[in-house]
Amino acid sequence: MHGQRFRCYPNRGQEKTLLRWIGCQRFLYNAKVREDRYFRTFARKALSLAGQKPPIDQQYSHFIGSDTEWLREVPSQVLRNGAVRWRQAYGRFFQKRAHRPTMHGKGGEQGVWLTRELFAFEDAGAGGYQLRIGTKKHPVGPLRYVADRPHDRPASIVISINAGQWHVSFATEEDVVYPRPAEIQAELSQWDAGALHAATLGVDRGVVVPAYASNGTVYAFDPVQQRRMARKERQRQRWQRRMARRTQGSSGRHQARTRVARTYTYANNVRKDLAHKASHALVTTPGIRLVAMEDLRVSAMTRRPQAKTDDQGRPAANGARAKAGLNKGILGSVWGRIKTYAQYKAPKHNVLFLLVPPHHSSQECAVCGHIHPDNRPTQSRFVCQRCGQTDHADHNASRVIARRGVSAVLGPCKTHAQPVGAVRPEPPSADGYAGGDHGKSQTGPRPPAHGSSKPETMPTTASAV
Repeated sequence: MHGQRFRCYPNRGQEKTLLRWIGCQRFLYNAKVREDRYFRTFARKALSLAGQKPPIDQQYSHFIGSDTEWLREVPSQVLRNGAVRWRQAYGRFFQKRAHRPTMHGKGGEQGVWLTRELFAFEDAGAGGYQLRIGTKKHPVGPLRYVADRPHDRPASIVISINAGQWHVSFATEEDVVYPRPAEIQAELSQWDAGALHAATLGVDRGVVVPAYASNGTVYAFDPVQQRRMARKERQRQRWQRRMARRTQGSSGRHQARTRVARTYTYANNVRKDLAHKASHALVTTPGIRLVAMEDLRVSAMTRRPQAKTDDQGRPAANGARAKAGLNKGILGSVWGRIKTYAQYKAPKHNVLFLLVPPHHSSQECAVCGHIHPDNRPTQSRFVCQRCGQTDHADHNASRVIARRGVSAVLGPCKTHAQPVGAVRPEPPSADGYAGGDHGKSQTGPRPPAHGSSKPETMPTTASAV
């Protein structure tokens, strides 16, 4: 399946009709949710219903009555699709892919799902299409939309609105059969370690730099985008204060709420654009067959801290304010989107996307493998306390991630437990650091490494195997 999402521009009359369709479909979906909760509650409490399961069907006609006559003002297919949406959500619950269906509110992005009875793509010449919405009884007319790429005719579409902007989205079948990740990994497992390391790209994700590749490429927001997002942040705070002073349900409050929602649109579009461009560049880099990233648990990393109390049971400081700032930086760095987009784009370019363990990747040396907190004196500087290697901290971490990706594909036996392509470090000199003269022998006991979890001497090929 290949997803498409384009901007569309309905006129005032079409907006009014589509908003009515969206509201009616949402009402029916919520009605099915309330009905399910009602049956499940009585099934638990009524003895006569013991052992009977609540019905999970797509019936909706009993929701149309004297008090809901306005539901007849929309096509019946819109109501039916609302019930089908609820049934599909329950199917995902049975497959353990999501929770039970919950109520849909009026806030945020809203959309209506239309099947073939309610739309048609008509030829508009020059290989383009014109989208016509509605039925003979409920016509909407031609809907103008801008397609920046050719597409096939889909079986269903979703027309959505968010912060005053309308979009039409759909998915179409693809005739091309792409290799599965398991097939690509089986192919790469037969490669030589050096050749695979040369075709591997490690990616380190951070707050200051969203993505830093092992080939030295940096994917970050440019200064213009940062200034504009900061300006939108100030505008959002100003309009939130105005909205708080306006009366509930008034047109002025609705206007302020729309302005607040629009301030989020620019930052969301910029982050989505960066994630798409970065993921596309990673999987289309010439000569790259393996892209490795850290397996970061973003949801756990952005969890709010637990409340703390002192000896008298009074609330104590728990660093919630600082943690909130860190959470905002993590969520604004599009870690999850870059991973998700690269994960589905990689097979299309015959590239394997792999997640590797993230532990100590920022403290491990990419040359000798030495791990110690002192290896990273600042946020952006890396200085190995064993071999003296200096590098940008994010670049060094990306090289470590690339090495771990190679080890995950080939296994420790083929990689000989040594960084692929790395130079064997020199033995430490008498002062405890590497870099002694090659022609002189080292005398005296060898000082221990600075808290390293790696052995002082790298294992030979025979011992590693």
